[in-house]
Formats: sequence, C-alpha cells, structure tokens
Amino acid sequence: MWRQAFAAVLLAVSIGYFYHSNPAFPELAVRYLTTSLQSLSSCLQGSSSSATIEQTISSAWDTLITAPATQWTRVAVGVNTCVDVVVTGVGLLQALAIDPGTGVDHEVLHSKEDLKETFIHYMEKGRAGDSTISQMGRAHLQSAFCSNFPPSLFQHFVGGNAALIGQKLATNPHVTVLLCGPVGPKLHELLADQIIVPAESLQVTDEYHLILEYKAGDKWGSSQAPNANRFIFSHDTSNGEMSALETFVGSMEEFQPQLVVLSGLHMMEGQGRELWEERLKEAVVTISDIPNEVPIHLELASMTDTDYMNSIIREQVLPIVNSIGLNEQELLFISQTGLGPHSQLPSWSGVPDVGQVSDILLWILKQHGHTDLESEADLTRIHFHTLAYHILATVDGFWANQVSAVSAGARVAGSQACGTQEIDVNRVVLKAPLEFHTSRDEPGQTMTLNPSKPVVVWHRENVSFYLTPVLVCKNPLRTVGLGDAISTEGLLYSEMAEQ
Repeated sequence: MWRQAFAAVLLAVSIGYFYHSNPAFPELAVRYLTTSLQSLSSCLQGSSSSATIEQTISSAWDTLITAPATQWTRVAVGVNTCVDVVVTGVGLLQALAIDPGTGVDHEVLHSKEDLKETFIHYMEKGRAGDSTISQMGRAHLQSAFCSNFPPSLFQHFVGGNAALIGQKLATNPHVTVLLCGPVGPKLHELLADQIIVPAESLQVTDEYHLILEYKAGDKWGSSQAPNANRFIFSHDTSNGEMSALETFVGSMEEFQPQLVVLSGLHMMEGQGRELWEERLKEAVVTISDIPNEVPIHLELASMTDTDYMNSIIREQVLPIVNSIGLNEQELLFISQTGLGPHSQLPSWSGVPDVGQVSDILLWILKQHGHTDLESEADLTRIHFHTLAYHILATVDGFWANQVSAVSAGARVAGSQACGTQEIDVNRVVLKAPLEFHTSRDEPGQTMTLNPSKPVVVWHRENVSFYLTPVLVCKNPLRTVGLGDAISTEGLLYSEMAEQ
C-alpha cells in the first residue's frame, strides 16, 4: 500500500511542476501521466498479491501428480498393530509430579525417572523417539497414571505402522486391504470398514502404545523443543515377537495381494538378543515364502542396537524386499552399522545434507540391492523422508511414475501434519535448500530447486534420484504416523515396471 501511495505522490508532484512552469501544459500529457499512474498502481497491486513460493510449489504438485497406469487394488499389510494413546508430553509429566532434569536416552524404561530423562533427551533434539517399558516400569507407571492423570485427556487412535498404513490405504475406494496383527476390540472399532482382518488376528485385549507429543517451543524446566515431534513407549508381547507374521503370510494365498507392505521389525529389538536372533531367522524364511511376483515394501522405524541392525542386514532382510521406507535417523544408523558413507557422523546437524543422503542411498542399493545383473537381491527402491525434503532413489528399469510418487508423499506430509484435506499455503513454510550438491564423496552436480518444477532429478550410475521439498506445517496438530502416510502415498502412486 505504501508503494502505491509513494508512486501517486511522485507522479502528482511531477504533474504539478510541469503545469506550474507551463500553464499551457497539453491536456494530452496530463492524460498520459494519469494513465501511467493507473498502470503503475495496478502493477504494484498485482505484485503484492503474487503467488508465494509455497503456493507455486503446491500448484505445481497438483499438475505433476498423476495416477500410475496400473494401480494396486489388493494390498496385504502387517504385522505391528495397536491402539495409540496420545497425550501432551509435558502435561503428562507435570501431572505425574515429576521434576525437570537432564536428558538421558534409555532403551528400556524401568521407572518414572527413566521416562523423564528419555523424553527430555528426544524433546531437546526435536527428534522422534521409541522405547520399550519393562514389566516393572509398566506396573509402576500404570498406577501413577490412574491416580494422577484424568482419563478424559487421553485420546485413542489407530496405532502401529501396519495399522496406520492399512488405514491410510483404505481411504482410497479402489483399494482392498488385508491387515494382520494383534487386533483387539478397541482397534477393531477404530479400523475402516473395508479393511479385512483374519480371524486369527483377533484377540481379547488390545496392545497399547503411549504417545507423548510436544509442539515447537514447548518448555519444561530449561529444556525447549526446537520443533514438533513425539516420543513413544510401549510394552507388548505380540508385536515384540512379530507373532502375527506366519498368519500374515499364510493369508496371502486366499487374498492374492498385488503388493505386500511389511513393518514391525523394530519391535523385536527390545526383546533381548536370544529371542530376536532366532525369530529374525524364522522371519526371513517366512517372508521368502511370499511369491516372487508380488513386490514387498518394508517400512523401517527407529532402532538403536547395532547388533540387531547388523543381523537385519546379515540375515538378508533388506535384499529380499523390493522397497524400503525410512527417515534420516534410520538412514544414518544403517550407514553407521555397516561403516558406509558418512558413518563418522554422530547425528545430523539441522537439515540433512542432500549430498550425504544421496551417497548413503546409493551405497545401500549397491551393497544390498539389485544394481547389477549378477545380484540376486530384490531391493530396487528407497523412499527417504525428512522434515524438509523427500528423495526417492530407484534402480533404473524397475519402477515407474516416481515423480508423482515423491510429490504425493511430500504433499500429504504438509496436509496431514496441519490436519487439512489439502495444502493450506498460509499454514506451511518451505525449509528445503534451494541449492544443493548431489554427492559429497565424489564430484557431483550442483542442483537448483525451481518452485514451478519442484521435482529435481539426477542420476548416479544406474540409480535415479527424485527430490522434492516438503511444505512444513508451522503448527502441526499430530506428528504420529506421518512417515507411514508418506510411504503409503508414495506407494499408491508407484508402479512396478514390466521386466
């Protein structure tokens, strides 16, 4: 508005000066200057209402995202399911009369003190966290919850990666979903009607996970969250032993899925080496029974035990699946465990460097994927997601429609976090780098993000990389299940190329 006023004053002064110095100032010139003023005003008004970079990206996605030529119609999903009990993290700990303190990461929680220290550890970093709770800790905390926290403040949602993925798939009318996992009465009530649950998966009681959410800026003592995220802790046997896996694979002969989505491997980590070592071998044998023509997507989640991750790699879990989905923590942990690229990094500092991420993705596909004719591995696709951007890395010749897939995953991240059906450009912000390198280990390209064409594509050897930014929700309503929604949406817009 001030620019329009300034332009008006400037032109008015000019007209006055010429008219005063020359009373015979032609009327045509006055008309010309008046017209110029109107044109300049319109120009400035148009400039002030021009599309923001977020609006440009969102509109470009709508144009880019197209359905694949062949869509999945029958998808089998398993095997970790539960009921998520969501509560405000700081509010819960205050209600439990726990004093603030310092952060310490505990893989297993035995007391309120362990819960406090682990929650602070993740909240201060703004990272998602998962821990298991011992039987003693469960009893201790259950008693404290009942006496200190009103039940009305707990919210119940579908939980567990498999159930969340199944629920997201079921929002598409053309998809029929088979869901296997421990399904109790409450979870069954929450699931969409078009989800098929085998009778063998039904159980008398539900498995519960407690989700402590925090928003950007939440404070507790001297600790403050840099961004919104959540901390999850649980104690359940069925998910921890992946006991539904055999039922899951056994149900496929009748269901005849076109795609299998597997999750829950991370749940076994807290069960002790003796259990997971044997169970992992059994899981590999069971997964191998899935027909070769049916692609398998494995959704990874937070893990901290290097021996366990080594076993997942050594026992050939990654090579027997076609696709994996993971975030920046899981990506770096795989590299650290296998001494891959940039494994010396203790953690990411801010937004993960695109070149470093690209190096690790290529290394995983070369080490554990089907990147040459002699390889017997099936892994050909990795969907990487972090707060600011997503990358799809695929071996050439195996997947199609990946520009749409990566765009769809990023679009749902911005809308679901804000709790809207579509991207609300007034509630999101771009945090992705506008310029980046495609590698840090070797001479790479310098790429620039064009908001009107927001998918950047590059190639390294026989692997194609598709990057798109995320429009990050400024005030997210719920972060649980966001990674599952991203991977699901990416899969819905993907298709296997004919071999």
